Amino acid sequence: MAKQVDKNAYRFERYTGLDRWSSYHYQLREILALNPASVLEIGVGDGVVRQYLKTQTPVAYTSFDVADDLGADVIGDVRALPFEDASFDMVCAFEVLEHLPFEDFEKALGELVRVARSCVLVSVPHFGPPVKFLIKVPFLPEIRFAFKIPFPKIHTFNGQHYWEIGKKGYPASRIRAAFECRGELIKEFVPFENQYHHFFVLKKRA
Repeated sequence: MAKQVDKNAYRFERYTGLDRWSSYHYQLREILALNPASVLEIGVGDGVVRQYLKTQTPVAYTSFDVADDLGADVIGDVRALPFEDASFDMVCAFEVLEHLPFEDFEKALGELVRVARSCVLVSVPHFGPPVKFLIKVPFLPEIRFAFKIPFPKIHTFNGQHYWEIGKKGYPASRIRAAFECRGELIKEFVPFENQYHHFFVLKKRA
């Protein structure tokens, strides 16, 4: 498995817009809510999650990536993780698994579950034109509501993504089923601020 981009792809002005920045909030929120003692993150990206966990929490953090220029602790292929079963309390992969052909997605997901002791936290792209409503009236709670307009476009490999939820042949139900056959799907959501990222939180079966 070869890397698809070099580290310049993660430069702030090119990679980190407000929508992606909001996703970091949800990534960290879900990690910290489950209070893991150890975390394996698949895909280093620009290192925001890594930096926060290593400097602001007692979590024992390990990073893994196919790229050799991002400073990951371990380099390798997510389809064959070089760790023993149940090595980490939580395993995370944010916007990573779509970089694999779909026939390898379930194999990689199985590897995440195998090396996790408790939970797996994943986000993947969700294509579709979003409609969002936000109402804020003084002295009353803010009301937010969002949904996607179905638009089953055929996906074309763009050099990075082999598939995305919402494209033809990849409904959310198909991805959800892949998680549910490997554990209890305890949470699933698309952040209001970033309708392109779809999160899944899986609790591993005992």
